[in-house]
Amino acid sequence: MNTILIIIKREYLVRVRKKSFIVMTILAPLMLAAFYGAIIWATVGSVSMKKVAVIDQNGQFVNKLKGDEETAFVYVNDSPEKAKKQLVAKNYDALAIIPKDVIEQPRTVQIFSNKSVSLNLQSNIESAISKEIETIKLSRSGITQQVIKEAKTKVSAKTINLSDEGEKSTNSIITTIIGGLCGFLIYLSVFIYGAQVMRGVLEEKTNRIIEVIISSVKPFQLMMGKIVGVGLVGLTQFTLWILLTIGVVSAGSAIFGANYAKTAANTRSMQMSTVPGQSDVQKKMEDSKNPVAEMTAAIKTLNVPLIAGCFLFFFLGGYLLYSSLFGAIGAAVDSETETQQFMLPITIPIIASIALSQLIIRDPDGTLAFWMSMVPLTSPIIMMIRIPFGVPAWQIALSMGLLIAGFMGTTWLAARIYRVGILMYGKKPTYRELSKWIFYKA
Repeated sequence: MNTILIIIKREYLVRVRKKSFIVMTILAPLMLAAFYGAIIWATVGSVSMKKVAVIDQNGQFVNKLKGDEETAFVYVNDSPEKAKKQLVAKNYDALAIIPKDVIEQPRTVQIFSNKSVSLNLQSNIESAISKEIETIKLSRSGITQQVIKEAKTKVSAKTINLSDEGEKSTNSIITTIIGGLCGFLIYLSVFIYGAQVMRGVLEEKTNRIIEVIISSVKPFQLMMGKIVGVGLVGLTQFTLWILLTIGVVSAGSAIFGANYAKTAANTRSMQMSTVPGQSDVQKKMEDSKNPVAEMTAAIKTLNVPLIAGCFLFFFLGGYLLYSSLFGAIGAAVDSETETQQFMLPITIPIIASIALSQLIIRDPDGTLAFWMSMVPLTSPIIMMIRIPFGVPAWQIALSMGLLIAGFMGTTWLAARIYRVGILMYGKKPTYRELSKWIFYKA
């Protein structure tokens, strides 16, 4: 046992003391936040206002088409031929000609442009004209604009979970995000840190260092020490990432929330100055629309201790199960190029878990979700996707028990391959050869 602890300590300290580990641990959350911030900024900043000239040949749409932050409609009285020639001179992005019979023949609208019209711009023009045609048809039927406005109602339902502890509010969006994020983090950990175990074993084998180490350490002790040591490195890095991410998100939420509250207060004061005697109902409605407050309230509805505890267990369980197999691959081959033929069967369950995650999110209590959360090769990812939605305790316990049994089985299997393959050189192993190693009596 002391030998394994020494190997664990060595593997852990060698990796956490590297400058690359320290730099990536600190910069990863900041780089991720900057990356998504840049995407949002580029998405919002790259959207420019498009000016669309409109020729209404029947005069029914003048000053009635509603633009938005992306499209502005300018009405012209010129002939179509003259308007086409002045398209560039007047800096119009497109020219929409609405014929007289557009209400009866809506497909007769024409859009002209010197360049190809983007799908988004075409959709905005068609949508604006379609809405106005609907309004005209309803008005002809005796339905006024006021009735149309009052008829448009957006339903925002509140979801409530009925449990033995009573009624608890839930949020499907936050639940989906948390479940998907936990599953994806485990997926990354298996690939990143499992591959580190494989490369570490392969490096020691190719450098012939392993011949010296094996003289004083049993192969099983070396494999377990390397697996646990790298696993603790991953757990340390993930913990620091989570703490730093929480700090970055909290700071961003505080800034955004303060700006939102200030804007809402200014808007409310302007409304109250124009509408005397306004009640506090308006204030409550606006406060309820604060996205930061909504997100915070939604997270509080989750069973955070259960999710955190299960994430830690399935993170370690999934890593230990797969890293033992990755370690066996590293011991069986002589170069990294030879690892591909053995990695594919191992990585198929992980890739399948991510590929089917959307189906699991749609039906977290379905038959597919249940069985994939029980099979040890897929349960670390699939069960973590399901847990935020609410999973019976017996299913979680059964999944954990099967994962422990699966880890013990893969560790035994990997150890049998490791003890023979670690000293095998100059021969490309096959699956038949590996099966012999498993039952070889040393």
